[in-house]
Amino acid sequence: MKPIKIFINDIEFGAVLNDTKTAEEIYKILPIEAEGNFWGNEIYFEIPVMMPNEKPTEEVEVGDLGYWPIGKSFCIFYGRTPVSTTDKPKPASAVTIIGKIKGNLEELKKL
Repeated sequence: MKPIKIFINDIEFGAVLNDTKTAEEIYKILPIEAEGNFWGNEIYFEIPVMMPNEKPTEEVEVGDLGYWPIGKSFCIFYGRTPVSTTDKPKPASAVTIIGKIKGNLEELKKL
């Protein structure tokens, strides 16, 4: 697990990247500065990494960080998305879980 910091506007969040190959490739290109997109309670942005899904899943938890290969995107899941059927987030299609964000994720809902 590798600790990282994520800054969204003026809010700093601690996070950890897991030991997947995808997370390792993302760690190598840090820092990243990007304009985020919102999809419900998910923030995502394109990154210069092209990796296949290692362990594809559509089951994510609040606070999960994911890599979405279709959009070459880094995803931050902090609540329901437009395709959620429960209180949990659900990605548009399968992602690789690459880590976890920490902190008060309710702050993200104010953006």
